[in-house]
Amino acid sequence: MSRLLDDLCAAVRVRNYSTRTRKAYVGWVKRFVRFSGLRHPRELGKGDIERFIGYLATERDVAASTQNQALSAILFLYRHVLGIEIESDVAVVRAKRGKRIPTVLAPNEVTEILRQLDGDLRLIAMLLYGSGLRLNEALTLRIKDVDVQRRILTLRDAKGGKDRRTVLPEQTIAPMSDRLMRARQLHLTDVSRGGGYNALPHAFGVKVPSARRDWRWAWVFPATRQYRDGDTGELMRYHLYETTVSRAITQAASLAGINKRVTAHTFRHSFATQLLRAGYDIRTVQSLLGHRDVSTTMLYLHVLESGTGVRSPLDGLDTTPPAVPLTTVDVVQPPRAPSAAAGEPASDSPTPFVRPSIPSRLRRQ
Repeated sequence: MSRLLDDLCAAVRVRNYSTRTRKAYVGWVKRFVRFSGLRHPRELGKGDIERFIGYLATERDVAASTQNQALSAILFLYRHVLGIEIESDVAVVRAKRGKRIPTVLAPNEVTEILRQLDGDLRLIAMLLYGSGLRLNEALTLRIKDVDVQRRILTLRDAKGGKDRRTVLPEQTIAPMSDRLMRARQLHLTDVSRGGGYNALPHAFGVKVPSARRDWRWAWVFPATRQYRDGDTGELMRYHLYETTVSRAITQAASLAGINKRVTAHTFRHSFATQLLRAGYDIRTVQSLLGHRDVSTTMLYLHVLESGTGVRSPLDGLDTTPPAVPLTTVDVVQPPRAPSAAAGEPASDSPTPFVRPSIPSRLRRQ
């Protein structure tokens, strides 16, 4: 099993797939093998694949994208690792993904969430909304990629292996300058203590050995603790974990009383929507977001159309409840009790039953 997973990782890396894709494919292959009774995939066939995908769709009720990812991982294993072309034999139809409208925050809602955050978490949330970054893009920023003078952020090896540039908001200049200064000082302190090695992309550390301890390659948002690399034994420092920021944003939205499901990616949706509402052309927004296809960016146009320009027919009606006039009540006297004999105390009279009069227009016909 371990040899199979090593071959799978090697095949993914050769094709320059992202780290997230590699981890996802490894996870789905493990689940597939466990579901099939820990048998080797060479002993399995199209029927086993169909049963596994059917199990995910019917019993696990996974989303369409999850089902398609699992199928892609298994087909990748057979085609590129085992050398078996099985896709044409598998009678599994890829799930159709529905169109989802993204959750968008109003400017005042963003303000309320930011008030619940402070420090680096607040700065990261400001970049997500003000620059349209994905969470991983914000956390993997390096000092050299922040141009404070020109108000530009350069994103390296982003989704799809592409580089792009986006705007650095004016309100983040002061906190970002302070963050860069503290990140540099922390890195230099690590170097003086024998650490300070940077995690570099691909084989850049071999090509430029000096970059391994260069402060310009340090993370803008470093983690609080260092770790020792298992292969080289070097003392390194990772960036902030995504879970830490995600939980903080979700909690801040709850404290702010926002009645929406708010995640870190919600700020990116809001960034795109606000730019389109401000009149920027869709090609500019597409470039800032790093979308390969403009149809992906056009989804935010539907967000604008769905919230404006339509007046509900109910708003044209007078639905004010009519005022019920005050009326006198009819008092129904109960039957009189027999008069008491002479010398006997009078019995207490029962409380009369009061029946309100009902206007004739409200009575049943």
